[in-house]
Amino acid sequence: MSERRRESAGSRLLAFLRVVPAPLHGSSAANPSRTTPTWARFLPSCILSRIAGRSYLQSVIGNIGWQFADHVVRMGIGFLVGIWLARYLGPERYGLFSYVLAFTVLFFPLATLGLDNIVVRNLVRDPTSRQLTLGTSFILKLVGGVFSFLAATVAIFILRPADRQSQWLVAIVAAGALFQAFNTIEVWFNSQVQAKYPVLARNAAFLVCALVKIALILAGASLFAFAWVGLLEVVAGAAGLVLVYRLQGQRLRQWASSLKMAGELLKDSWPLLFSGFVVVGYMRIDQVMLGEMVGSKAVGVYTVAVRLAEVWFFFATAVYWSVLPSLVEAKAASEALFYQRLQKYYNLTALAGYAIAIPVTLLADRLVLALFGAPYAEAGPMLAILIWATMFVYLETARSAFFNVMNLYRLYFATLALGAAVNVCLNLVLIPRYGGLGAAIASCVSYWFAAHGACFLFRPLRRTGVMLARAMVFPKIW
Repeated sequence: MSERRRESAGSRLLAFLRVVPAPLHGSSAANPSRTTPTWARFLPSCILSRIAGRSYLQSVIGNIGWQFADHVVRMGIGFLVGIWLARYLGPERYGLFSYVLAFTVLFFPLATLGLDNIVVRNLVRDPTSRQLTLGTSFILKLVGGVFSFLAATVAIFILRPADRQSQWLVAIVAAGALFQAFNTIEVWFNSQVQAKYPVLARNAAFLVCALVKIALILAGASLFAFAWVGLLEVVAGAAGLVLVYRLQGQRLRQWASSLKMAGELLKDSWPLLFSGFVVVGYMRIDQVMLGEMVGSKAVGVYTVAVRLAEVWFFFATAVYWSVLPSLVEAKAASEALFYQRLQKYYNLTALAGYAIAIPVTLLADRLVLALFGAPYAEAGPMLAILIWATMFVYLETARSAFFNVMNLYRLYFATLALGAAVNVCLNLVLIPRYGGLGAAIASCVSYWFAAHGACFLFRPLRRTGVMLARAMVFPKIW
């Protein structure tokens, strides 16, 4: 690349990075060279000169890097192990296992209660109430985890009263909800733009369990063994979060709780709780409905397409948690500044969506055959459709930052509920006729409607709907 082209690319990157400048209440360091992290010194001089001394901007870039590293590890190692597992189990057993996972996830919002975004927002706004906020959130999530476990196990007994295998698999997987309360620690690190520590904790557990899964495949283990390993990963991840929290000089025993704080958190989070049900509903109900209406083999083939499409979702999450604190501060400073940064955020996510969807669409059939083999060949056309849902997932994730900052959680729930309703209705019509291909079409259409189309049904959302349309038509980030 010529020097001029390098300078141009660097300028465009920096234009987007202005979405997350130094905090509005802070200033740069007096000695830039002393505050520049080691990784930044490998950047081109045109970029390094612009971020030197801006400690918060450096933290955000580093935070995104850690989030990317987390998902790249999971996307790489986890994806390869997942391919191996799918080949080992075959479409029938892999379909049953996927059905169990999708069914259990439908009840996981009870374990989080929609609190994560609220807690991050409150920690940024009022750091002095940190211990009370964290402690109350932990207790609420612990209670929610118990209800999540009970709801999933009771529901599978009602839906499949004679299927003991499915009942036990759901019970094992659902037990992971009991440990979701410890994710409160991760929320704290996210509020401090310090993704490094939870990433290390989670990945240590993930890598160990990935090795265990490989050993189980080589040993010819049953489905139950893989379910137990999944539970082990959740427990080990929770233990890792506690460890890194202590290593940072923090103590869980310093947390406090109160009924008043619990009421305030639930008052703000209940729309997000129901939105969580809607999100997992329209992201996983297709697999559950496909399993009930067609069979486990169809779920296995369809899940391969879903895995290949969802493996790219990490980008949206990594950027979201790094940009959110900056958007909260921008809104407090200026309405114009907030919408300027929000548009750049939308543009970046749309551009990333195109960069992924176009090549995957062209290579869908070859990817499926090369990675999963001939038994899953029917997943190719499904992937070519589902990959475009990535664009709308990216935009919906970015749009959720707008809802969070503007405190429009009820409208957030309404848009997702409408998307879920569209998904269920289309699945009922398309699955009997087209099987997994119909489920893919239903998912793609409902993702677009929830992220963009529904915005024009509500007056407060029309401006952001136009901004999303602008991002899809001309996603410039410079």
